[in-house]
Amino acid sequence: MIDIKSYRLPDWVKPTHYKIFLEPNLTSSTFEGTVEIDITILKETNEIVLNVCELDIKNCSIIKNPKFTEVPLDIILDDKTERIKFKFKSDLSPGRYTLKINFSGKLNDQLRGFYRSNFIDAQGVSHTIATTQFESTDARRAFPCWDEPSFKATFNISLIVPMDQFVVSNAPIKKETNIGTDRRHVQFEDTMKMSTYLVAFIIGPFEATEPIDVSGTPLRIIHPRGKGNLTEYALEAGSFALNFFSEYYGIKYPGQKLDMVAIPDFAFGAMENLGCITYREVLLLVDKHQSTESELLRIADVIAHEIAHMWFGDLVTMEWWNGIWLNEAFATFMATLCSDSFNPDWHRWDQFSLERSMAFDVDSLDNSRPIEYPVISPSDADGMFDLLTYEKGGSVLRMLEQFLGPNNFRDGIRHYLKKHSYGNTETKDLWDSIEEVTGEPVRKIMDSWIFQKGYPIVSPDDVEDTEVLYLAQEKFTFDQSKDETTWIIPVVVRTQTGTEHKFLLDSQKAGFKTGEKNARAVINAGGHGFYRVRYPQQSLLGITDSMFNNLSSIERYGLIDDSWASVMSGRMSAADFFSFISEFGIETDMDVWTLVGGCLARLDRLIDGDPSEIFHEKIGKLVHKCFTQIGWIPSDGESSREKELRGILIRILGNTAKDHGTIMRSKKIHKILLDDPSVVEPNIAAATTSIVASVGNELDYETFYSCYKNAKTPQEERRYLGALTLFPGASEMAKTLNKTINGEIRTQDSPYIVASCLANKKNGWMAWEHISSNWESLIEMYPANSIVRMVGPVTYLDTKEKCEEVEQFFKEQTVPQGELTLKQTLEKLKINVAFRKRESSKFRSALLNNL
Repeated sequence: MIDIKSYRLPDWVKPTHYKIFLEPNLTSSTFEGTVEIDITILKETNEIVLNVCELDIKNCSIIKNPKFTEVPLDIILDDKTERIKFKFKSDLSPGRYTLKINFSGKLNDQLRGFYRSNFIDAQGVSHTIATTQFESTDARRAFPCWDEPSFKATFNISLIVPMDQFVVSNAPIKKETNIGTDRRHVQFEDTMKMSTYLVAFIIGPFEATEPIDVSGTPLRIIHPRGKGNLTEYALEAGSFALNFFSEYYGIKYPGQKLDMVAIPDFAFGAMENLGCITYREVLLLVDKHQSTESELLRIADVIAHEIAHMWFGDLVTMEWWNGIWLNEAFATFMATLCSDSFNPDWHRWDQFSLERSMAFDVDSLDNSRPIEYPVISPSDADGMFDLLTYEKGGSVLRMLEQFLGPNNFRDGIRHYLKKHSYGNTETKDLWDSIEEVTGEPVRKIMDSWIFQKGYPIVSPDDVEDTEVLYLAQEKFTFDQSKDETTWIIPVVVRTQTGTEHKFLLDSQKAGFKTGEKNARAVINAGGHGFYRVRYPQQSLLGITDSMFNNLSSIERYGLIDDSWASVMSGRMSAADFFSFISEFGIETDMDVWTLVGGCLARLDRLIDGDPSEIFHEKIGKLVHKCFTQIGWIPSDGESSREKELRGILIRILGNTAKDHGTIMRSKKIHKILLDDPSVVEPNIAAATTSIVASVGNELDYETFYSCYKNAKTPQEERRYLGALTLFPGASEMAKTLNKTINGEIRTQDSPYIVASCLANKKNGWMAWEHISSNWESLIEMYPANSIVRMVGPVTYLDTKEKCEEVEQFFKEQTVPQGELTLKQTLEKLKINVAFRKRESSKFRSALLNNL
């Protein structure tokens, strides 16, 4: 077993400044480079070790002064640990030196390091760009460096680029010099002190919006030529976020400028490079008049997430990669806070419940993990970019903020950032800063959530005539096994008078005085706690009887989500759950309906034949109770949530209930949409497009593919691309899968399209055959971080035979960057198989007997 020392660099040589010179050749997909690194040697040594990967080192020298220059006696490269060792003949005494290295490399097509991307513009002309993606440990693929977050330094970047190509990096351009008639030398200003993974440089056929001044910071959108008409919304959201965070953190934006760059091929959603944030086009460029509310919210979220990192991650950076979770969890929390302020109509914290549910789903598994765990290798670091890092991490931060109070929490964050600016920290430093400001035992509370996997379910005693509320906790598991793990739970309770009480439940069972009878006390009031609640039967009946009067929408959401967890763990039957949600016909909240729709779609997979028709009819009646109030026709003055609710209800009626009237109307609307998209409200357009695809034929498929290839916006492109996975025909499924490997669908999108095909109710098995038959080609072709996401929906293949086939396959194949996530996927597949075996026949019988 390799320990962390095999990967960590020695700490007695520290870089302070990089001077990087690169000349990429976009035709040959190669680059030449030189890096001069100012270093400080802290103790006598005859060797210098740093990171290199996939670079050809041509020569190296170390310089102390004009009279002292020495070349290495030996150069040793360890490909496994991606480290290079320069051994010198004589010992180097402590002091300042400059290490100069000449090297060359290839612009790879794996969407990592310094890579190339090809795209075709609206006129059908093919273009090549060279761009970067360095997080977690891929700066070493572009230039030799100390590629660990603790080795902060300043950077000076120079590039020789074609005359007709745009170029951008972290800092503003300092100087440009023409070299002949076809090239120019671009030199950038020095950056602030930062980690290597935040360095960025992009060359290609881009253009920039005019900068807007945001409290002294110039903000621009960099985009492929001809797409300037899609930048207005990103500028609006970006300027809002810049101001919001400057005020919240109490610290001016730390960079010299802020460019947000739309990249045609990008393996991540976005990346927080200081002053040069990179995004997938669909997450930055948008026509807000032709986009759904969820698409607009997603863009605002991602923009806010990345800008939040400029302080939390860039200005103050984790010491090592085990702290990735805190960077990402905090940015997730802050993005939600910012979006909630940017557009209060979104009720962003209510929608965050959906993300918390996804984290619950993973954290209920035996193969879950603590939020923070030891990171040794680069693949360990890459494995941290998952639901537990983002959604669970963000959820526990929200729970803490609500318990401490928003202002107290904010003041603790300000104290942390000011204390550690330009430095590196461990997780405990944040808790200690908040604790210092608030006086609460923050580190003790959070350690119980960060270093333990799983989460608790809290149960109140069924005692109605006492002023003391007794609460018990136990670990929630799908298999109902007993586990003695306990958490320090910030519990918020609302009693019958509407009074809220806050407690710390730090043992398996404890009593708390409320001062009033607790017959219908609501546990997890406000819905912000990362725990489930199990009420005694009598208390549950009392709460559900009056839930539309006494529970907020987020609390009703929690009630359904906790009930669905009971179904999946065998504590409640599918029939009883369906009877429970059948009471929600009068519900008008879009987040609750999103959850209800997901549960109904999952139940629909249990059945076919006559019971299926009965089920669809019941769903239709349930949904129509709400839909008749909102109708097909948008009215003036509707909120964004009302627009999105309409789209959600239409999807449930058409895709899950198979409502004939909805399907026919969707087809008519889609024909109008093809002629003039501007006359159809975007949420209706998105919903009806998915419905037409789900019942579509071969001719419809060709129409949809044409719409994808000729889309006017990234959102329209994504909408039609995703719709290709919904077609019910086997021939259409085969076409889509083939397009993911023949180049008709871009590399950044293909693994996620394969994943969507796996979720197709009729033909998901074809996607699995595609994956298993083409495995070697797929892992060679697709970005490494996308492979485990591609196979995630294999959990829908919930028969015993398919489960055994999948398990056998992965006994012989590995997914290095997602080993734990793969184990979680296989465990969830087994849970789904057990769910089908346990509930399918019982649910069919219940439907035939009218429940």
